[in-house]
This record gives sequence, C-alpha cells and structure tokens, in this order.
Amino acid sequence: MKFKHIHFIINPASGKEEPILSFINRVFADSKTDWDVSLTKKNCSAGQIAKSLIGKTDLVAVYGGDGCVTAAAAALHGTQLPIAIIPGGTANVMAKDLGVPLDTLAALELIKSGKHQVKAIDMGLVNGEPFLLRVNLGIMADMVTTADRGLKNKLGQVAYGVTALQTAIAAEQVDYELKIDSQQISASGVALTVTNSGNIGIGDLDLLPGISVTDGWLDVILMKDNDWLNMLKIAGSTLLQNDSETLVHWRCKKVSITAAKKQSYICDDAARSAKKLKIEVVPGSVHLLVPQKKK
Repeated sequence: MKFKHIHFIINPASGKEEPILSFINRVFADSKTDWDVSLTKKNCSAGQIAKSLIGKTDLVAVYGGDGCVTAAAAALHGTQLPIAIIPGGTANVMAKDLGVPLDTLAALELIKSGKHQVKAIDMGLVNGEPFLLRVNLGIMADMVTTADRGLKNKLGQVAYGVTALQTAIAAEQVDYELKIDSQQISASGVALTVTNSGNIGIGDLDLLPGISVTDGWLDVILMKDNDWLNMLKIAGSTLLQNDSETLVHWRCKKVSITAAKKQSYICDDAARSAKKLKIEVVPGSVHLLVPQKKK
C-alpha cells in the first residue's frame, strides 16, 4: 500500500536525539508521497494534532515515545485513519509488540516501501477514556509517575526498573473488590494491571505469555505482595516467559475495580485517580501499520 499523503507528528522532546526531519526528507525525496509535519508542544499534544487530521491525510505517522503513540491512538479510536509508529521514545512498547523496526530509518522505509499491512488493534476504555497499552495501579503506576527524567535519559527503559525496585520497598497492599465479567472477587495486592499489550518494553519480554493486542480480551494481573523472593520469582517468570504462581491472572471482556479510597492510576502514559474503575475491551478499534507477515 502506497500513501498519497502522510502527516508526521513529531515530539521534539522524545528520548532519541537524531535529525528526524533530515531522515524523513532523505527517505521520501524520490517518492510520489506528499507529506507535512506538526510538532507537539506544551499546549498541543499528539492527540490534539491527530484528531485535527481526520479526513485530511491518508496516514498519521507518529515519531515519539509510547505517550505520543497512545495519545494519537486515543484520538483516532473508532476511526479508519491509520497510524504508523516511528519509535523515538524510551520503551517503545507498542512498536516492539507489533514488530515495527526500532531504527528510525528502517521504520520510515517500512512506510515508504509498501511492504506493510494495516492491522486492526484492540483498545480498552477505562471510565470512558480510551487506552492502548494498559491501566496500572500500585507499584506499576508509581514507577511511571516517579521515574526521574534524567535517569530515563541515561538508562532508558532500565530507569523504570530502578524506580520499580525503589517503590516496591515502601509499597503496601491495597484491598480491591473486582467484578471480572460476571465473577465477583475480593483481592489484595501491591500492584494491579489491566493490560491490552503484553510487551514490557525490554526486548521481546511480555508480562505473561499469550497476551495479544488482537485477541479481543483484556488481561488482569495482580501482584499480591512485595517480598524479595516473590520479586525474584516474577523476574524469573518474565525472563523465561512462564506463568508464575506469584501473580494472579484473569482474562476478561470487562472488569470493574473498587477500592476503599481513591487510588492513583496510570492510563497508558497519563496519571489519573479514582475510587472505582470500569474497564472494557473494544476489539479492533484503531488501525496501525505493521510489517507484512512473512510467507
């Protein structure tokens, strides 16, 4: 598939420092594709730009981290306008999940070459707000909100691991009332995740095996406690891609989460707070450009 017009959304504060405009010009200089560029700013997000492009371009290409990608996806949720990811961030979770090249020039060549397909990807809704990756509570939320920007620039995705260990030490269990589809469950834990994507941003590692952005399901994962033995077991199960008895796992279409008091949570890259969360999957609600399947 060749695109007549592409609009690039570029985050100038993304994790990579490279001449992205020069790269775009180099790759598309000899093509028949027309293209334009918009930059994200303090009061002009990737989501706002993407929404303004509906009906005005054939493809929205996002250069930035998962925050920009998820914001654009939320804006185009329920539309037919496709998104191409040009990974420019720290973790690049969705790019890794979909097999999009992490090298910028390779990602641009994928768009230009036509050796791609547009794939319908599931999204979720949490209290009516779309999300592409996951909703995190407890340790998993704290490690994102408290991660130091300087540390992220130096260590990349490892910075989240460092922050997770720091927050895990002080973490306390929270009591939750869960309604997972029609099943009512009382549970306690230091971390609770409702995820659409399995990839954790480190290589090809997934939270747990079998999680997919195209299966029409959400995965609910509860980490019960934060003692060091359990932390090591979880790390080992992630590295070996095995199920872990230290994590409780459910698969569902809908889940409601109620806590005794208001909790901070992360919806993709955005910090929110609520006492009750109503979450559901919306199958195939956003369209992303991915490499063609190998025959």
